[in-house]
Amino acid sequence: MLQLKLHKEKIECGTDEAGRGCLAGPVTAAAVILPNSFVNEILNDSKQLSLIKRNQLKQLVEEKAIAFAHSHVMMDEIDKINILQASITAMHRSIKQLNPIPEFIAVDGNKFNSFQGIPHQCVIKGDAKFLHIAAASVLAKTYRDAFMDKIHEEFPMYNWKKNKGYPTLEHREAIKKYGITKYHRKSFKLLPEQLKINF
Repeated sequence: MLQLKLHKEKIECGTDEAGRGCLAGPVTAAAVILPNSFVNEILNDSKQLSLIKRNQLKQLVEEKAIAFAHSHVMMDEIDKINILQASITAMHRSIKQLNPIPEFIAVDGNKFNSFQGIPHQCVIKGDAKFLHIAAASVLAKTYRDAFMDKIHEEFPMYNWKKNKGYPTLEHREAIKKYGITKYHRKSFKLLPEQLKINF
């Protein structure tokens, strides 16, 4: 089982994002404060979990958490500020919604900008080490997937319901055939060098 958090005595949130490597759709982050009594042997990095498990854990986390929030940063903002800053911005916006305000922030990965002077620590592969970061990873992934499922209805030819906007061969072939949509990130290399695309 993963560890609960870094500091038992503090109100500590875990935060993580989903969708950094996608060609379309938002980058989505979540932040979660779990009670000290929280235990779960299944909760882990969302990428290690089946769709059914993720959805079950989303419901469980939202029932048991002291506080949780998520935030999407959309494509136009990603294109303006770059994907790393967009990921951090999504985390900040999630943390800002939490009540109570955390006294410490545990961040998945190795990059973060200080938020309102609250101490933080970056943890490489934190979503496979700490329950609150894993919980945030599950929420970020499930909320982002739900967004991609919704916009799939508008543009089914890209099959976002399946690929969630990631650069699969099928997704790139659809871009080559149909061009891009308002949901594509124009600052990303949407096709390999030899295949040009007109914006």
